[in-house]
Amino acid sequence: MKTTLAAALLVSLAGLPAWAANVSVTNVWARATVPGQPVSGAYMQIQSDENAKLTGVSSPVVPRVEIHEMKMDGDVMRMREVKAIDLPKGRTVSLEPGGFHIMLMNLQKPIAAGEMVPLKLVVESGGKQQTIEVKAEARGASGGAMQHHH
Repeated sequence: MKTTLAAALLVSLAGLPAWAANVSVTNVWARATVPGQPVSGAYMQIQSDENAKLTGVSSPVVPRVEIHEMKMDGDVMRMREVKAIDLPKGRTVSLEPGGFHIMLMNLQKPIAAGEMVPLKLVVESGGKQQTIEVKAEARGASGGAMQHHH
């Protein structure tokens, strides 16, 4: 009887999802825009207590959100969309201008300095996805559209 009960308990525990990583998101901000500017960027620091990945971002106020990386290709800085950003256990990963960042695309209206842009980050760890909601405060306009080289 004890063996049967123990086996049943193990089978029921095996069906439970893995625990989600404890993820900290700090220093979240977005670049304010000028009228007619269709894109902006969002930046932050992310730290996870388990190996994880940032696999998606969305926002109720921005029609299209993508994860991007900027890096040198010869003498030219190029930007490209990436499917995920690795979040190594215990290490802070910075999303910042000139590196990994979040692109806010097809803006319907300018993002004013001081405005809060809600973002939903999708983080995957141990086979489980979790959504983390943050707000990016818009900071000073860049003075023009961001340079794109795909």
